[in-house]
Amino acid sequence: MGEGIVRLLATASQTAGPYFRIGFAWFYVDDLGGEGERVVVQGRVYDGERAPVPDACLELWRAEPPGFGRVPTDAAGVFRFATIVPGRVPGGGGRLQAPHVAVALFARGVLRRMATRMYFPGEAANADDPVLALVPPARRATLIARPVRAGVVEWNVVLQGEGETVFFELP
Repeated sequence: MGEGIVRLLATASQTAGPYFRIGFAWFYVDDLGGEGERVVVQGRVYDGERAPVPDACLELWRAEPPGFGRVPTDAAGVFRFATIVPGRVPGGGGRLQAPHVAVALFARGVLRRMATRMYFPGEAANADDPVLALVPPARRATLIARPVRAGVVEWNVVLQGEGETVFFELP
């Protein structure tokens, strides 16, 4: 190597995953609980080339009633969790938010969690949600699950590229 040339190598603090299967299984919770209209949410996590991400982890928060879950993706990038359709909660300026589940996604190569939301299909309140209103209309569909059959919705996450899911900056 010539004088003055510096070779940079990745260190443990610069790489991420795939660690979610090692010692994490006891953290997984695939049912957010609660009483009300039960819904199973199923989907896949895709990378920018539309290949499944087999070792991602999604953390899930439901505000009303409170519920928390954490689910991994399998070898085909598939995840699944159960919840109830939550109630509305106040947002910025006191405006009510539409029913949704807040999601943080972790995956290999992702150094900071990626924050997004999953909204429920057919909710009239989606039209008034202050967060959805911030998203360009053509991209809102990336945040709203699609009905599959009674009690089951599908919501896929695309990390980048065409059809990329909307992600939010966290403070």
